[in-house]
Amino acid sequence: MLDPSSSEEESDSETIDGGEDGSETVSLGVPTQSGSRSHSPASDNLSLGTGTRAPAVVRPASPSPSIVSEKDRKDDIERAEKEKEDQRRRLQIYVFVSRTIAYPFNAKQPTDMTRRQLKITKQQLQQIKERFQSFLQGETQIVADEAFTNAVQSYFEVFLKSDRITKMVLSGGCSANDFREVFKNNIEKRVRSLPEIDGLSKETVLSSWMVKFDQIFRGEDDPRKQGSRSAASVASELVLSKEQLYDMFQTILGVKKFEHQLLYNALQLDNADEQAAAIRRELDGRLQSVEALTKNRKLMPKFVLQKEMESLYTEEVRSSVNILMANLESLPVSKGNTDSKYSLQRLKKYHRAQNAGFQTSRGSDSQEETEAQLSKLDVVLSFTLEVVVMEVKGLKSLAPNRIVYCTMEVDGGEKLQTDQAEASKPCWDTQGDFTTTHPLPNVKVKLYTESSSMLSIDDKELGKVVIRPNPMDPRGPQWHKMHVPKNAADQDLKIKIAVKMDKPQNMKHCGYLYAMGKTVWKKWKRRYFVLVQISQYTFAMCSYREKKSEPTELMQLDGFTVDYSDPMHDVEGGTHFFNAVKEGDNVGFACDEENDRHLWVQAMYRATGQSHKPVPPTTAQSRQQNANSQIARIQGDADRARKHGMDEFIQADPCKFPHNYLFTEMQRLTLDYRLYDPFCSLGWFSPGQVFVLDEYCARYGVRGCYRHLQYLAELLNRAEQGTMIDPTLIHYSFAFCASHVHGNRPDGIGTVLYEEREQFEEIKERLRILLENQITHFRYCFPFGRPEGALKATLSLLERVLMKDIVTPVPPEEVRAVIKKCLENAALVNYTRISSYAKIEESHENESPKKRLEDLMHLAELCIDLLQQNEEHHAEAFAWFSDLMVDHAELFWSLFAVDMDSVLDGQPPDTWDSFPLFQLLNDYLLNDNSLMNGRFHNKLRDTFAPMVVRYVDLMESSIAQSIHKGFEREKWEIRGNGCATSEDMFWKLDALQSFIRDLHWPEEVFAKHLEQRLKLMAADMMESCIKRTLQAFERWLQKGSKSTDYMVPIGISAMINVVIDAKNQVLCRRYACRYRHRYRRCHCRYCLYNYRHLCYL
Repeated sequence: MLDPSSSEEESDSETIDGGEDGSETVSLGVPTQSGSRSHSPASDNLSLGTGTRAPAVVRPASPSPSIVSEKDRKDDIERAEKEKEDQRRRLQIYVFVSRTIAYPFNAKQPTDMTRRQLKITKQQLQQIKERFQSFLQGETQIVADEAFTNAVQSYFEVFLKSDRITKMVLSGGCSANDFREVFKNNIEKRVRSLPEIDGLSKETVLSSWMVKFDQIFRGEDDPRKQGSRSAASVASELVLSKEQLYDMFQTILGVKKFEHQLLYNALQLDNADEQAAAIRRELDGRLQSVEALTKNRKLMPKFVLQKEMESLYTEEVRSSVNILMANLESLPVSKGNTDSKYSLQRLKKYHRAQNAGFQTSRGSDSQEETEAQLSKLDVVLSFTLEVVVMEVKGLKSLAPNRIVYCTMEVDGGEKLQTDQAEASKPCWDTQGDFTTTHPLPNVKVKLYTESSSMLSIDDKELGKVVIRPNPMDPRGPQWHKMHVPKNAADQDLKIKIAVKMDKPQNMKHCGYLYAMGKTVWKKWKRRYFVLVQISQYTFAMCSYREKKSEPTELMQLDGFTVDYSDPMHDVEGGTHFFNAVKEGDNVGFACDEENDRHLWVQAMYRATGQSHKPVPPTTAQSRQQNANSQIARIQGDADRARKHGMDEFIQADPCKFPHNYLFTEMQRLTLDYRLYDPFCSLGWFSPGQVFVLDEYCARYGVRGCYRHLQYLAELLNRAEQGTMIDPTLIHYSFAFCASHVHGNRPDGIGTVLYEEREQFEEIKERLRILLENQITHFRYCFPFGRPEGALKATLSLLERVLMKDIVTPVPPEEVRAVIKKCLENAALVNYTRISSYAKIEESHENESPKKRLEDLMHLAELCIDLLQQNEEHHAEAFAWFSDLMVDHAELFWSLFAVDMDSVLDGQPPDTWDSFPLFQLLNDYLLNDNSLMNGRFHNKLRDTFAPMVVRYVDLMESSIAQSIHKGFEREKWEIRGNGCATSEDMFWKLDALQSFIRDLHWPEEVFAKHLEQRLKLMAADMMESCIKRTLQAFERWLQKGSKSTDYMVPIGISAMINVVIDAKNQVLCRRYACRYRHRYRRCHCRYCLYNYRHLCYL
């Protein structure tokens, strides 16, 4: 740009240094948590340490404790008690959680959840920065062209060095996929702007660049190791085994490994029958609590509509329990039993209460309801037997080369034959598989040898053995003595056979017992009994005989209570007694071993579903007999748990605990664990965590609305602290709660608690404030459009929050008003932070105007980058509110205009260093169709229009003065195409026109006026130049008229060159000169005359 203050001297071209092209690193004003939360039991008991203040005067130590130390001691005691109470509560929660994991019957682990990426940590971000910096410094072996290097440079400066990305990494919401997608979006725009290259498609360039990016991003890490680690992480993210779930919740709840082992053994978590029995007892207890609610209305919670919802509440609780019973009943017991007529729908459930008052309150109605009676045909057992004939010993009379073999059969069914073997080595190891319905089958194995006589048809039988197996027998191979014919030579034959009889799933226990009752087994004698499970709620005690598939007699255990009993002295047989008692019936049992009695009592205790737990009598004889038995192991586990104080947690009745509050703490701790695991979860639970939480809520009656309200509260707490939370997740839970509170029954629950409605209104207000704050700080809450779609989901959630109910949509004007207010505040926030970064507010009065103008230029560049990033990353989310984004940009620029006016007013008069600022802003605004000719654009035009006019006036005066003084001192030496003065004039005119043209003045009328004025000025200046050249030429002629020398001086040649150069100039083309209009060249009479005259001479 030209300085009008220059005259005949050479113009000093002053270089205006623009602001450095640095990346914007405005800080994100979202607080983050300083560190990860420990999952130890004491980690959540945060306490403020009492600060110690140094006394002014050192006092001698006192033998008595001071007040401060006493207070500290009390605080320590209270803190220790609170930690102990928290630990006890978490242990109790873990007992309930472990039961849900051991025997789930309501929920399954979801397999269709979105796979979460591994998050980027602060240390990994620093490593990534170092890797990209090494690449840019040429310290890597990656070969790259200039275009890719420029793309990486821009990515490094704008994205990686941005404080917003650092804040996002600290918030736990940034994954490696986000880094990759931002770079991919950036290079796609760059590659699209490149020209087409024959033989090389742009897709190939993109894929090649992404491969190089991955190499830089990974650095020297082994991709195979990284792939194996990520594969293992993904596997654990999708499906977890029971052991993995136990380990996870041990960490979540701060349970030690040995505590888990004690609870695992004492609770018998590996015993499905024990867990199913515990569930049946829990459900019966919940039904009793429902009946207690119906009797005592004071126990009812407070409802929105108290009278209308009390009866509905009891029906809902009862219905939820029945649903749980149906789910439990749907679990398969044995094949073909789920559709039995004795399934849950046909069985009476409410008679299970052991409370006598409860039964009498039912009155005659309960007596009229007769139970469905089992028949012998309903008890179906199917056994699988594996018979392995291994070898025979005692064959001495047969020749060594004689062929021997065995046959086997079960209950006269299909007969199987082993392979053939020589008598010298009678070994087979042949297995025969059989299926039978007899609980006491007979397995016959016979030994044959091939007949050597030609006339004999049948082979000779050498011996046989009959085995009567049962599922409780040891399954190892055993030697059996064979029955041989009397005249056989080998009388001491033994055969080694392994018989394995599998226990069917619906058979819970079996064995020989003595029994006698009033209605069944009326005679005391020894029988073979089988405890059969017909369905989840129906069990039968059946007695069998050999080779019979149907029971001889059976007793349905529904309503019985089993317990240990004293010996019966009036009977013979049996030494250890127990009985099953029911109103009007008493059945006594006895067995020969104490261990058998314990096993039978435990199996029947699980089957009856009784609340009373039988306690075995402890005697020295029983302890000695049970030293190595299964019951001893179970009792030992219980004793060890009792020794460590676990008995109260194991024996606790789940129906007496406030599961809502227990679940709240468990969900909070689970969310803490999830937010600090290696995955970028954004608040979403893993499939295993969802499974456990769902099962816990269903099993222990946690209301769905309460669960989502507590989840929302925890998510809002963390979002307000700066943790990145997915708005889609908040939207899901909020929609569920809103639907419930407004009576839409999303989960079939129609009652609305007063507490639920109050908490929902509180959360709704908190959520509205949070969303408005996030939209106001959208640039910092969702940097570079990450997480993908989060800003759009936030706007959708805000519209849902503004709804008064779930049916009536919110008026669009109301939504627009809220978003408009947020964007107005966003303009102020964005400009305040960007100006603070540029330090424009810190400019002091003693700083030079030039320095302030340079700072303003830098601020303008940052503002342009900011708005371009908003358009690139956030415009799609605000697509429905594009006009509001335009207003946001205009307000943003209006704030800039205030600082611009302040800086420009402080500039000295007639200085032109501010024109690059106009060019920068004007070029940006002309390329933005929404801001072109807008308020700020007009403001910019009105501010600089007088400066442009003043500049042109001064330049015109300066050029005229330069022509006047230059031709007075002109020596008429050839310089370029003319003389020194003409060259300087033409250069200044051309530079002035180029400068005005590069301004790209936005107003068409004023722009044409400027161009026309400059053309006229050029015509006048050239006219003046030619006049002065002609005058000088005439003076040379007057001097030369007295001489006869025809040699043309150099000065004359320079004059001719000046006129020719003036004719060839295009500075005044296409615009009127003073005497002609719209000539392609300047053909004014002065130009034409002087040109022709000089040419003639």
